[in-house]
Amino acid sequence: MSARPPVATDERPYTLVAELTYRCPLRCVYCSNPVALESYSRELDTATWKRVFAEAERLGVMQLNLTGGEPLLRDDLEQLVAEGRRHDLYMSLITSGVGLDRARLEALAAAGLDAVQLSFQDTTPEGGVRISGRDALAAKRAVAAWTRALNLPLTVNVVLHRENLDHIAEIVALGEELDAQRLELANTQYLGWALTNRDRLMPSPAQLDHARVVAGAARDRLRGKMEILFVLPDYFAERPRACMDGWARRYIIVAPDGTMLPCQNAHTLPLHFENVRDRSVADIWETSAAFNAFRGEAWMREPCRDCDRRAIDYGGCRCQAFHLTGDPANADPACGLSADHGLITAARARVLASDAGVAPLIYRRLPTVT
Repeated sequence: MSARPPVATDERPYTLVAELTYRCPLRCVYCSNPVALESYSRELDTATWKRVFAEAERLGVMQLNLTGGEPLLRDDLEQLVAEGRRHDLYMSLITSGVGLDRARLEALAAAGLDAVQLSFQDTTPEGGVRISGRDALAAKRAVAAWTRALNLPLTVNVVLHRENLDHIAEIVALGEELDAQRLELANTQYLGWALTNRDRLMPSPAQLDHARVVAGAARDRLRGKMEILFVLPDYFAERPRACMDGWARRYIIVAPDGTMLPCQNAHTLPLHFENVRDRSVADIWETSAAFNAFRGEAWMREPCRDCDRRAIDYGGCRCQAFHLTGDPANADPACGLSADHGLITAARARVLASDAGVAPLIYRRLPTVT
C-alpha cells in the first residue's frame, strides 16, 4: 500500500517494548512473535540497545518492558537493566522464568529491575507441555516465590484459549497462591502463531461466558489484594479495542534486529518499517511514513470515518484488518459495523462444528541467532 507522506506528530510514547531476542525455550502455539523468525536472527548489540533506551527516554518514554522471546537468554540483560535505571525508566521483565535462578534474579533486582511479569500456560504440567512443548510449571513457581521474597511486584500472565479456559478457577487460585499483585487473563488475540492455530485455540461462547463470570466474581472477592484483568478476545466483542492505545500514539516496539514498530505484529503489513541502526528513535517516531500511515483520521474509510467511536478505538487493529481482509485501512472485522464482520462470525461458527479442535497444534519454531 502507499503510505501517507511523513508529517510531524505531537504524539509522545510512554512505553518502549524492547524485544531483546526471539530465542525462547518454549514453543507456545499462541506466541505473538513473527511466524517467519529467520529474518530476525541478527540481534542488536548492547551498545545499540543502550542508545535506544536513551533516545526513547528523551522522547518521553517512562516505561521499559524487557521481553522477547525470552529476554533471559541475553547475556547482557543485567547491563541493560542498569542502563534503564540510569535513565529512570520503570522496568518490567516479561519472562517465562525458564532458566532463571535466584542469584540472577537478585542481580537483576540490584541492577534496578522494578517488576516481573511471569507467564504460565496452564495449572498442570500436562497443560504446559501441550501448549508450550515443555513442562516448566515447577520452575515458574520457584521464580514467583523468589520474586515475592525480593519484594518485587509480580504479575502472573495466562493467555486463555480453548485448551485452558475451563481451568479459570484453578488459574485464579494459582495467582492467589503465588501472592501475585496482578493477574492478567488475556484471551488469545488471533495474530502471529495464534492466527495459525486459530481454529484449535478459539473457545466456545459457553466456555467464554463461564470464564467471564468466574473471573468477575474473583475480581470482586480479591479487590484490594490482587488486581484481575480479563481481556475479551476481539472475535467475541461487537466493537474493537483501541489496539496499543491507537496506532503509533503511545507505544514503541523495537524488534531484536532493530526494526522499530508501533505494535508487535505491524511487521506483517505492506509498509516499510525503519531500523534503529540507521535512524534515531525520534526521527522514526516523528517522520517515518509507516508510523504516520494510520495516525489521525484522514486514512479512515466508512464506517470508521463517521463513527462516534473513531477517537476511542481508532478503527481497531490494523494488523487484524490486513490479515482478514487484505487491506490494513479497512475497518477491523471484529467490529459489528464492518462490512467484513462475517469473517468473524464464520470463524466463531466453526468452533461449534463437530470437527472443531481436532486439528494438530502448530508449534512456534525455535530461531537461531547471529
